[in-house]
Amino acid sequence: MLALKIALRYLRARKSHNAVNIISVISVAGVAVATMAIVVVLSVFNGFTDLAQSHLSRIDPELKLEAVDGKVFSGADSLAKRLTALPALAAASPVIRERGLLLSESAQMPVVFQGVDFAAFDSVTAITDLIIDGGLIAGADGDGLFHGVPTALAAVGPAVRLQLHPSLDSGATLYVPRRIGRINPANPAASYKGTSLAVTGIFRVDQPEYDADFIIIPLEEARRLLDYSDGEASAIDIRTAPGADIASAVRAVVAEAEAAGLPRGSFAVRTLMEQQSESFRMISVEKWVTFLMLVFILLIASFNVVSTLSLLVIEKRDNMVTLRALGATRAMASSVFMYEGWLITAIGGLAGTALGVLLSLVQQHFGLIKLAADASALTIDVYPVRVSASDVALVLMTVLAVGLLIAQIARFFAKNIGTSNH
Repeated sequence: MLALKIALRYLRARKSHNAVNIISVISVAGVAVATMAIVVVLSVFNGFTDLAQSHLSRIDPELKLEAVDGKVFSGADSLAKRLTALPALAAASPVIRERGLLLSESAQMPVVFQGVDFAAFDSVTAITDLIIDGGLIAGADGDGLFHGVPTALAAVGPAVRLQLHPSLDSGATLYVPRRIGRINPANPAASYKGTSLAVTGIFRVDQPEYDADFIIIPLEEARRLLDYSDGEASAIDIRTAPGADIASAVRAVVAEAEAAGLPRGSFAVRTLMEQQSESFRMISVEKWVTFLMLVFILLIASFNVVSTLSLLVIEKRDNMVTLRALGATRAMASSVFMYEGWLITAIGGLAGTALGVLLSLVQQHFGLIKLAADASALTIDVYPVRVSASDVALVLMTVLAVGLLIAQIARFFAKNIGTSNH
């Protein structure tokens, strides 16, 4: 197209006024910097999402079959054995999760406790990798007892607040409200059931929802405290077999649960992402809100192009008069500056995208930028980054859309150009 060819010529040629050249360079640089910032920020959010997911996968199971109709369901032990026998699954372990009050000699605090089968829990999670002091004692038959005393693992939050140290001689006492039986107002203490725990290990997940108030106790002890029958559980934690397809594994778990007699709708099978949907939703919302803010900055930076085009319209007025005299239409004359605006924005956007991808890849592979915090308190010491092709494509589409908007504004400024007989 003739208008595009003329716009390319104007873009490459030096302007008669040096100020126009300087403003053109500033316009391209502004768009490039804003675009680069969008690519880098989106890549950093991807890195933090991957980091959060890597931590979640160490304490949360790949799949969780949990009750949605009531707190518990029956037959969990036998169902776990049936699930373990499926080719798509590697292990399954029943669990019970509830709230209680944990007391030590020095303090007390509310906690979330989870009863697990100590013999199988390590096969569905990476709990042993998270223990920073002490260890897990399954007991002779995996019941989590040591000489008849239930053992427990405590997160760093309860360990610090209650001054717990891994030891078989000292520990804490866990209390829960009685679920069954009559309450005597004259003796409130009788409304609670308690058990003494020997804390044998301290673990850290680097997630507030676990580190703040989480402890792990034997499954049978949790059932006794809560007056649940053998085989009752609030969920079954599941690990898939290596290379298994998650969607196929979910379908297999649902089919096996229904075959075991669980009514449809009384349970749900959730993947790792679905179990922590709130956390990932928060990261996603922050990512896209930041993206919109940066797009707004890109839009503001792109309006520098309008000032460049305004000066270019003034400088090339005589050229446009000549083109009109040679038979060019008013629409073609204004199209020259429309293409000029689009080209300036596109060049700045492409340069910024390339630079943003390059910087992100350098950080992703070499970790040059460090986190400004105590390295001993962090699991990583560099900003996590991951470049996503879909994010890069989205940024390019956004830049092109902004370029089209600027081009239409340029056409408005140049719509009457060439009408003069100067």
